[in-house]
Amino acid sequence: LPTAAVAAKAGEDFGEIILCDTVDEMVAEADRIASEHVQVMTRDPDYFLEKMKNYGALFLGARTNVSFVDKVIGTNHTLPTNKAARYTGGLWVGKFLKTCTYQRILTDEASALIGEYGSRLCLMEGFAGHAEQANIRVRRYGRKNVGYAMPADPT
Repeated sequence: LPTAAVAAKAGEDFGEIILCDTVDEMVAEADRIASEHVQVMTRDPDYFLEKMKNYGALFLGARTNVSFVDKVIGTNHTLPTNKAARYTGGLWVGKFLKTCTYQRILTDEASALIGEYGSRLCLMEGFAGHAEQANIRVRRYGRKNVGYAMPADPT
């Protein structure tokens, strides 16, 4: 190939061979590495499809290959690198859509109960101001006396 020197250097600097004793160990190792491209050549590619969780694109079986998916049939050629597949997938149209979320608690009881849990969690993380926001709801809607920036008692 015209790119043989570049490929050889990449293999020298970053390539490795990892031997596994079981198929489950192979899946665990693949998920740990979280590669952007994973070619699975086995009699049971569906096993890897069902078990693997961390990859940018998974190419299953001898009929499928990276160039087909990257250039013709895939959702996108831009994939997560540097183990980012542990928390994100490949680029797709949804990454360009604005997402808005909202919350609304509909009852006094729910606000007070959530406030009790939220108060304690916020204080455990050192967020006294957030805890006080929760405590205000516990006082107002749960009619409980909670000290300023103190954890709400769920009893």
